[in-house]
Amino acid sequence: MDGEDFGRLTYLVLLGAALLMWFITQNRQSLGKTMQQAAAWVFIFIGVIAVIGLWGDIRSTVSTAPQLTVTDQRIEVPRSFDGHYYLPMLVNGKAVTFLVDTGASNIVISPQDAERIGIDTDQLNYLGRASTANGIVRTAPVRLDSLSLGPITDRNIPASVNEGDLDQSLLGMEYLHRFSNIQFADGRLILSR
Repeated sequence: MDGEDFGRLTYLVLLGAALLMWFITQNRQSLGKTMQQAAAWVFIFIGVIAVIGLWGDIRSTVSTAPQLTVTDQRIEVPRSFDGHYYLPMLVNGKAVTFLVDTGASNIVISPQDAERIGIDTDQLNYLGRASTANGIVRTAPVRLDSLSLGPITDRNIPASVNEGDLDQSLLGMEYLHRFSNIQFADGRLILSR
């Protein structure tokens, strides 16, 4: 803090003290009631700031899983509030939500999802390498017995388990190419077979 910043701070403190003294002298007859009202406004202000600061966490906590719209061999999923598309799928009969990643080549399973679907990550051979936004990570090839999206089920699907920190399993282009038509329209991802 240089001298100019210190001077500004001193000026603001003196101005605040002058305003506070004026407020107290003008409201000395009903000081208790005025202080209650001032405290209520302070708490309202703090509450609004807290909601704004925590809005992302609040929104992700109360938001439900993406709702699929399924008609015959056509599946639509709305874009999430964060701008991404998430597909709730069944992998080996267990629910896993995938982030649609058109920049990924393969299906990449997070270590947590791999454990949940019955893959022992301690027994995997991490022989592959993948280039990610966080650098190079090791991957282990696996085969998924079944992968279901709505009424569509594929069997014996190649995938990789990521050894690094991956919050969300990724659905890459290798799986998306199984659809004859992929569209992004009006905030929805539309997949057709």
